[in-house]
Amino acid sequence: MSAPTLEPIAAQSPSTQESLRVMNNENARNTSFLTPAQWDSLIGTAFYGTCVLGPAALLIAFDHTARYDNDNFRWFAKRFSSFVYIDRVVVGADHRKRGLANLLYLDLFDTAAKASHDIVVCEVNEVPPNPGSDAFHAKMGFSHVGSAELSGGKHVRYLKKSLV
Repeated sequence: MSAPTLEPIAAQSPSTQESLRVMNNENARNTSFLTPAQWDSLIGTAFYGTCVLGPAALLIAFDHTARYDNDNFRWFAKRFSSFVYIDRVVVGADHRKRGLANLLYLDLFDTAAKASHDIVVCEVNEVPPNPGSDAFHAKMGFSHVGSAELSGGKHVRYLKKSLV
């Protein structure tokens, strides 16, 4: 089996991007549902939008300069002057436990460091719980920096990883 190849989402064909959007929407409980227009906006403004084809996995992140209307992004923007915010990471059901999220995160860390960013941030659902994500982020070196209750009864923990 060959090593997975990371590719920019923006460089993919419309049909591949649609497959990636569908994969995102199949995991909307942990991310959020995206219409085609919302997907295009996310990909068009992302600091980092990378995928493993299949579709197998994707990661979309924004840096602190983004004009991104998102409560979690704004929480970090109020507290940190420079950061890269992981908006979503999705690994398709048939591709889990193969190290794809790890591969995407390591590539993001490298990309962020090369762009002179010192930290990468994200949130993890506390309610509804996501123990797999908790364990993964702990393994990747993230630490707890805050919490919030969002609309719809969702509770999140905010995490940060230092790149220096």
